[in-house]
Amino acid sequence: MNQATKLTELISCLENALPQTQCTKCGYPDCRGYAEAMARDGVKPNRCPPGGNEGIARLAAILAPASKLANINTIDPECGEERPRPVALIDPKACIGCTLCIQACPVDAIVGASKQMHIVLPNWCTGCDLCVPPCPVDCISMVNVTENKTGWNAWSEDLANEARQRYHSREKRLKREEQDNNERLAKKAVAKLAALNETHPTSNTEHAELERKRAIIAAAMARAQKQKSSS
Repeated sequence: MNQATKLTELISCLENALPQTQCTKCGYPDCRGYAEAMARDGVKPNRCPPGGNEGIARLAAILAPASKLANINTIDPECGEERPRPVALIDPKACIGCTLCIQACPVDAIVGASKQMHIVLPNWCTGCDLCVPPCPVDCISMVNVTENKTGWNAWSEDLANEARQRYHSREKRLKREEQDNNERLAKKAVAKLAALNETHPTSNTEHAELERKRAIIAAAMARAQKQKSSS
């Protein structure tokens, strides 16, 4: 087995040991990102508050013999603290339907439409807190649903797997929506360029303006094509 394969397997093992809340409290964009940082850069296994102290032990056992990481047994305070698992709750009287919380939720646990009240699906919510900061009217609170149970005692492998599936489904949906939007914009650009080509300027000023618009549209089409090629 070559080094690249070993590294990929290590990253996957570490990712599987994380609770998949996708909360970014570790300082990385998602659980996979944190797993990659531990495997590639030697980042310590104590940056996941949702996993708690048990999570540290699970990650440490994968990374190295326990003796080498025995002194790492508490969550790094800059990442937060181990706590009971909360679920987001939206105050229906205060919600203005801005959709910012929907956009922030990494697992599509919030549903609603623009200018209509949003609700949280409690069985889907991972307690990541990411919906709280963007809310402009502070109508979201985090409610403890596991009493004194914290870390992995407040979570489960099944919940982690479900959260990961929803996270990846959301990523695919967002990518598909972005591609659809880019295609719509590209079609509009082609139509607009065709309309400009039918225009016959009668002065140097009009000709210069026409060329300026053509250049803008051509640049936009080039960017869209580059994005399509890289996706």
